[in-house]
Amino acid sequence: MSAGVLRALEHVHGHLAWLSTLALYHPAILLRRPRRRALGATVSATGLVTATAALGALVYPAYRALVKPALFAASPILGNLFERKENLGVGAVALAWAGLIHHRFADRCGADACSDNVAFVAFAGAAALATLAAVMGMIVAVERSF
Repeated sequence: MSAGVLRALEHVHGHLAWLSTLALYHPAILLRRPRRRALGATVSATGLVTATAALGALVYPAYRALVKPALFAASPILGNLFERKENLGVGAVALAWAGLIHHRFADRCGADACSDNVAFVAFAGAAALATLAAVMGMIVAVERSF
C-alpha cells in the first residue's frame, strides 16, 4: 500500500475509533435498567467497534514496519503508550462481544434481573476501555504517523 493510502486508512481508523467509542456508551446507558432490551444498540456498537479493530489490524503490519521503530526511537513512552492502546482496544472488542452475547441470550437462559446487569457492565467497561484507547491513539498520532 502507498503512504497516502496508509495515511487515509489511519485517519479513517482514528475517526471510527471515536465513533465506536461513543456508540459503546449508548447500550451502556440503555442497559442500566435491568430487563431493558436494546438489541439494535448492542449489535450496532459491537459491529462498529469490531470494524474499527479490523481496520486497525489491516494497517498494523505497515505501522510495525514504518512507524513503530521511529516512534520508539523518538519516545519510548509514546511507543509503549501505543502498545497499551492496542491491548485496551482488544479488551473493548472482547467486552462488547461479551455484552452482546449476554444481552442476546440472557432471556433464553432464564437469567434474573441481577444477571441482566452483566451486559450493562460489559458495555460500560468496553466504553471505558475504548475511550482510553482512543485518547492514547490520538496522543500517539500527534507525535508520529504515516
